[in-house]
Amino acid sequence: MTILSFQPYCGAAPDPGAVWAAWNLDPVLIGALIAVAVAYGMTWGRDASTRERLVFGAGWSLFFIAFVSPLCALTSALFAARVGHHVAVLTLGAGLLVVAAPRQRLERLFGGRALLWSATAAQAILLWFWHAPGAYGWSLTGDIQYWVMQTGLIGAALMFWRGVRLAPIQHALLALIATMVQMGALGALITFAGEPLYAPHFATTLAWGLTPLEDQQAGGLIMWAPAAGAYLATALILLMRRVGFGEADAGERVA
Repeated sequence: MTILSFQPYCGAAPDPGAVWAAWNLDPVLIGALIAVAVAYGMTWGRDASTRERLVFGAGWSLFFIAFVSPLCALTSALFAARVGHHVAVLTLGAGLLVVAAPRQRLERLFGGRALLWSATAAQAILLWFWHAPGAYGWSLTGDIQYWVMQTGLIGAALMFWRGVRLAPIQHALLALIATMVQMGALGALITFAGEPLYAPHFATTLAWGLTPLEDQQAGGLIMWAPAAGAYLATALILLMRRVGFGEADAGERVA
C-alpha cells in the first residue's frame, strides 16, 4: 500500500494565528495573473464596454483572492475552505471572466449548443473525479499535481460558462439546472458520508476547532447549498430576463 506524502501547492496548513500572514507569493502565479490582465486589456478589453471591464476586474480579483491571499493556505487546512475556493473560482470567477468578454469575440472562437453540452459533461466528470478521495489526495502531493487538477477544472468551467452565454437560452437553462443537480448530489454524498474521506485534512482541522468529519460535512454543505444554488440563481435570472423582455425567438441567446 502506497502512503502519499502531502505537499500542497498552497503550503503547509497554517494555524489560526498565522493564517493572515500566509500569502502565496509564487512569482510564476503572480506573473500569470498579471499577464492575463495585460492580455485582456490589449485584446478583448479594447472592444469591451465599461461594464465588461468592471466585470473582468471582479473576476480577476476573485482569482487573485483564491490563489494569492491566505485563502489559498487555508485550503491546505480545511476541506470546507477548498470547496469555498472552488466556488469562488469555478462558479463566480470563471463566470465573470466569460461575461467580461465581448460577445463577438466569443462567437468567433466557438459555437454554442455543442460546446455547452460537452462542457457541461466535462465539468461534471471532473468535479466528481477530483472529489474522489484518491484523486483529491493525489492533487495535494505536489505542485504539478495541484495544477493538473486546477487547470482542468478552470478550463471546464470557462467552457461551461462560455457555452451558457452563447447557446440558445432554453439550452442554457437546462445546462444550469443539470449542473445544479449534479453538484447538489455530490455535496449531499460528501455531507452524509459516515466517516472522513479526505486524508490531507485528517491532521489539520483540529486546530480550527473541527474534527475531520465536521470539516468535511461543512464542505459538503457549501457544495450542496450555496454552490449548487448559484447555478439555480443564474437560471432564474435568465428566466426572469426572458419573461421581462417578452417572447424570445427560438434562437435567442444569453446576453
